[in-house]
Amino acid sequence: MPQSRRLSLLEAVTNVVVGYALAVLTQLIVFPWFGLTASLQDNLAIGAAFVGVSLIRSYVLRRVFERWR
Repeated sequence: MPQSRRLSLLEAVTNVVVGYALAVLTQLIVFPWFGLTASLQDNLAIGAAFVGVSLIRSYVLRRVFERWR
């Protein structure tokens, strides 16, 4: 049974939210290794800058794969 558009969107949103949390956590750990300093607010903003793109990418790819299925 194919995945509905709504379920595709829910999956994409979940994927992006989890990815966002992991990205911010990773930035907090990795940035200092490279001598980069960023506040928590900066790290949240950097992560947020990619959320929209990630959401659209995930949704579009899911729909493409559903169409090929």
